[in-house]
Amino acid sequence: MNKEASAPDPVTPPLVKQRLFYIDNIRLLIIACVVMHHLAVTYSGNGSWYYTELPQPGAVLSQLWFGLYLSFQQAYFMGAMFLFAGYFAVSAYDRKGFGKFLWDRFIRLIIPTLVYMVFLDPFMSYVELGNKFNLSQATWIGFLSSNGVMWFAAALFIFSAVYAVVRIIGRKIVQKIGRKNGRKDDVGHVADRKPGAKGLSFWILLALIGIIAVFAFIIRLFQPAGTNILNMQIGNFSSYIVLFIAGILAYRYDLLAAISYRTGKLWLICGITLAILLLLGIGIGIGIKLAGGDESMLKGGFNVYSFLYALYESLVAVAMCTGLIGVFREKLNRQNRFVKALSDSSFTVYMFHPVIIVGVTVLCRSVALQPVVKWIVMSVICVPLCFAIAHFILRKIPLLDKIL
Repeated sequence: MNKEASAPDPVTPPLVKQRLFYIDNIRLLIIACVVMHHLAVTYSGNGSWYYTELPQPGAVLSQLWFGLYLSFQQAYFMGAMFLFAGYFAVSAYDRKGFGKFLWDRFIRLIIPTLVYMVFLDPFMSYVELGNKFNLSQATWIGFLSSNGVMWFAAALFIFSAVYAVVRIIGRKIVQKIGRKNGRKDDVGHVADRKPGAKGLSFWILLALIGIIAVFAFIIRLFQPAGTNILNMQIGNFSSYIVLFIAGILAYRYDLLAAISYRTGKLWLICGITLAILLLLGIGIGIGIKLAGGDESMLKGGFNVYSFLYALYESLVAVAMCTGLIGVFREKLNRQNRFVKALSDSSFTVYMFHPVIIVGVTVLCRSVALQPVVKWIVMSVICVPLCFAIAHFILRKIPLLDKIL
């Protein structure tokens, strides 16, 4: 950690001195962006959400803004969450071992997901939105698809389980090799960490972009972006899987510390600029090729636009992850009591924000504003409201506080 993180801080409790505050702060930013993202879906009608308002006729600029904003956010923010999850999964497994690691992940990921599916999703559907219950639609597939935003927790549990199985298989292989070489000690449980990375090569990051893009293109030949299986959009999973693995490697080789402030700033500026130019180029290309354009070409299929869009998303994902880590580690690697309270409530906000913003947006549906203006106003209202309810109410509920 840098000097700023280790400097005396009268408002930071000694017990959390070793936390990587910059990662907590990035996750806090991402959770706020998630809330704003779903509000953007609400007022644009782009994407799938519990409650949406049809865009006003002629609101071309609003739709253009929402299209750019949503595609940019979608490209990186959940991938960054998987990156950090992979990073912390290594040390968690090292401390707990196979059984305790999986049990802890089950409590922290699957139990909240079940709470969401059993209580929160029906509450939004039948109470806030006033939908009528239809017994014929109450199937197991319907129930398993009702995980809403908690698809992330369910997917992360699957990733964690696969990682745990790989670790235990790897341990047995290492032990077998060790016995052949005359070693009888219990080797292979804790993998070595190799700190002291001097720099993260530009070519490594470029290769990461290429790997994510190629896998996304291949996946979308069979599962186009926007389609889902049990509410999981498999077409977006290329960056999630690759970045989760990258997080594991980043921990083992101390790669996050190798991202300097200068590198982070350059990737934020240059990477995002190139990504936006690429996106505009794709849009112009489709507009020239087809009158009116055809957005479905971006979502999948064996065509150049699908690959270029996958390349755009992978460039945004790597640029934003690299940039945020470099800048936050140098400039925002600390927390006061207020920011820590917000950070501690991040997962609670993620889990409960749909209930809050659906309720608020339904109450305000009669307010006539331009879509972008309404999105800004509702973001200013809903983001602080979600964190306030999470901190002062939800995290103080008995039993519920055990899983949040």
